[in-house]
Amino acid sequence: MALSINQQAEKLVVPGIRQFSNQLVDYPEAVNLTIGQPDFPTPESVKRAGVKAIESNQTGYSHNAGLLELRQAASRFFLDTYGFRYDPETEIVITNGASEALDSVFRTILSDGDEVILTAPIYTAYESNIELCGAKVVYLDTSDTDFLPSPERLENMITPRTKAVLLNYPSNPTGVTIPPQLMDQLVEVLEKHDIFIVSDEIYSENTFAGQHMSFAAYHQLRDRFFLVHGLSKSHSMTGWRIGFLLGPAQWMKHVLKVHLYNSICASLPSQYAGIEALDNCRDVPAAMNKEYIRRRDFVYRRLTEMGLDAVKPNGAFYIFPSIEKFGIPSFEFCTRLLKEAGVAAVPGSAFTDYGEGFIRISYAYSMDILEEGMNRLEKFIESLSGSPMGNR
Repeated sequence: MALSINQQAEKLVVPGIRQFSNQLVDYPEAVNLTIGQPDFPTPESVKRAGVKAIESNQTGYSHNAGLLELRQAASRFFLDTYGFRYDPETEIVITNGASEALDSVFRTILSDGDEVILTAPIYTAYESNIELCGAKVVYLDTSDTDFLPSPERLENMITPRTKAVLLNYPSNPTGVTIPPQLMDQLVEVLEKHDIFIVSDEIYSENTFAGQHMSFAAYHQLRDRFFLVHGLSKSHSMTGWRIGFLLGPAQWMKHVLKVHLYNSICASLPSQYAGIEALDNCRDVPAAMNKEYIRRRDFVYRRLTEMGLDAVKPNGAFYIFPSIEKFGIPSFEFCTRLLKEAGVAAVPGSAFTDYGEGFIRISYAYSMDILEEGMNRLEKFIESLSGSPMGNR
């Protein structure tokens, strides 16, 4: 019999984000606005905590769920910051970034034929993880509702095959956040149905106006709710790979088994760095947010002056302007933008078909880079329309 591989693995493709960022090697002078990675350094005390762990030979395995001290720090953080508590001994698992947390929970709860509802446009790694479990994705379109999920649409999409709903707010790629009244309405729908809720709130600390409100605060959902979080975005620790998965003890004991067979445990020096981040660097996200707000306001203003429609984001570090009026598919638009103007952005189609007609711009870059990128984008748009944009 001829050798073969898992058909779901064979179907995987390189994400559109990476397709464009990987092209930059051929365009060394291009302005890169593709990657959602903070351009701030990891806080000094966090780095020192990691170095100290290495120097003191804390380089072996931890408990599979992670250091108890880190789980306790995470429990304190969520209680102090968002007002809800998870038991560090039975309800928290430290993972290799939020991505592994998502993979572990999906592989725990999903079986062949299950369906998972995702809002769209959305980060496409979710779909790949779900399909690798033999489950199917069903998309809730938000492209015509300012990227906010409609409770009525959600209600109509839930069927006996629905196993879970995944929510990601603040959102990648749109940067929108859900207002409290809409959260209440969504919870009214979710609490009526016997399904899991997975909430990826990795950008919660990057909320620009008002306090982030977590779906974990709704007690009526807690018995079937998983919260995905981590330090990558909030503390500029993408390479340290520290994520948190929080959920009810009755399910987390099974998630822990999936996690340990996958990776045993998270990096031990990174875990010690994570304790420092949670206990002593809670003010770091607010300091970074001041700069993100300045960058967001600049990019939003420039896009508006160019005549591009965009929902002003209230979180993360992305903006998702419409290019529909040009009548060019987003992949072609971004390819031409890179080749003709030297700007790398991500086509909206990289975030499902519901992102077609948009592009994603990351403003996790310095103002010098953003200014040059916006200047080049403006000239490119002028070339498409055949007339200058006028004075700014």
